[in-house]
Amino acid sequence: MPHQHGQPAAGPQPLPGVDAIIAVGSGKGGVGKTTLAVNLAVALAKMGHKVGLLDADVYGPNVPLMLGVNSQPRMVGENRIEPIEVFGLKVISVGFLNPGDKPIIWRGPMLHQIVRQFLGLVEWGHLDYMVVDLPPGTGDIALSLVQTVPLTGAVVVSTPSDVSLQDARKAIEMFRQMKVDVVGVVENMSYFVCPHCQHEVDIFSRGGAEKMAAQFGTPFLGSIELDPEVRKSGDGGTPVVLEGENSPHAKSIYAFARKVAERVAEIRANASASVIQIQ
Repeated sequence: MPHQHGQPAAGPQPLPGVDAIIAVGSGKGGVGKTTLAVNLAVALAKMGHKVGLLDADVYGPNVPLMLGVNSQPRMVGENRIEPIEVFGLKVISVGFLNPGDKPIIWRGPMLHQIVRQFLGLVEWGHLDYMVVDLPPGTGDIALSLVQTVPLTGAVVVSTPSDVSLQDARKAIEMFRQMKVDVVGVVENMSYFVCPHCQHEVDIFSRGGAEKMAAQFGTPFLGSIELDPEVRKSGDGGTPVVLEGENSPHAKSIYAFARKVAERVAEIRANASASVIQIQ
């Protein structure tokens, strides 16, 4: 049925002032998805970009803990929300609105509504990148996000273990079915460096995510080591990338962030070229 004259077309609408929206997803929990989303956002900000971080993991909103934030966002005017600013980021999270240990029990329509509000009612201003931390799995939130705004692309996080890789494949297929470009796959907890002898130990196997990326024709964004300092800094509310690009604990994450930025630029350039050809 055609739209009536003057009505806007249904479907995802661009977010004014936001140049690129990057979803960070995983097929399963426990792979360090939020840790990488937070450190990716802070690394991009430290590299000089304007960055927003939207915590859409409504079942386990850990972003406030990882950024050391326990305040609530202010309302601006009647129904606008001012994001929290920390470490050069603009941040919004369900965890700011529902602090403490009380679980959030929401059905699909309510989840869709909170995603729309976080995108449309928050004063994001101009952003070079918006990083969106999705819940693990292939559920309603990812679908709501894609239905609301056009995603530039999605990063899929996996560990090298076969169980994690099996679920990461489902995440890649989900994004492809939703016509979202896959920015690439990153292998987290790829190896552990013994602090005493510097020997590398493959605790969860190694290299599986890179092989999977090759099988799917998807870029590989790098390997992140299993590093106790990354965990400590996240629990302490000071992401490890704040140590700078030369820190041995942050080097691989900065390399990952630079790969993401390169891939996003490539996807946007290809999209622009397609528009020019169509015209």
